[in-house]
Amino acid sequence: MRGFSSAFGGDDLFDDYDEFVPEHIPSPARFLDGHEVLDGADHVAFHELTRDVFEDRGVYDMTFNYNLARLNLDHRHPNAGYRYAVQADDPSVLRAEFTPTTPFCPQSDTLTKGSFRAWNGLSDRHEFDLVRVRVHPMHHQSDEINEDLAWLETQFRETGTVEQTPPGGDEQHANPMERRRRAEQPSRGDAPF
Repeated sequence: MRGFSSAFGGDDLFDDYDEFVPEHIPSPARFLDGHEVLDGADHVAFHELTRDVFEDRGVYDMTFNYNLARLNLDHRHPNAGYRYAVQADDPSVLRAEFTPTTPFCPQSDTLTKGSFRAWNGLSDRHEFDLVRVRVHPMHHQSDEINEDLAWLETQFRETGTVEQTPPGGDEQHANPMERRRRAEQPSRGDAPF
């Protein structure tokens, strides 16, 4: 999928996929603590694979109208994107931590679940048996989103498929913003409008 031209500028705002520029990517946070964080050529290799997997599965940031992997390369958002680490106690597991552009990014839930499904649904493209995904704790709904991602991970381990419907229906594992909106929705009572 090719994005539309941007009013914000051209390719000079982006690093190349074959470059590792630490000042243009987020610092690893707590989900990657104590694990082997990918840097340099290792980061670049997995991120190039990520671009292709996201392209095939349609993991796009709709705010910027580009493949989510490109966020790591965007100079306008140097602290946003993915960082990766090989899990310390199991090298067949990769951890991926997504740092959104803002603490209130409304797409964080959708983007992380789409990323999880892309990486694990196309696992024949990489060396890992499982890619675990979490959103950075700076996001205001990181606890709810990460709980849902842990549930998806468990289902994937048990079934080998990424297309799961939560037990009890979608309400239990619906988008955290939607769950909160429904819970906080006031009763209309006898209002005349």
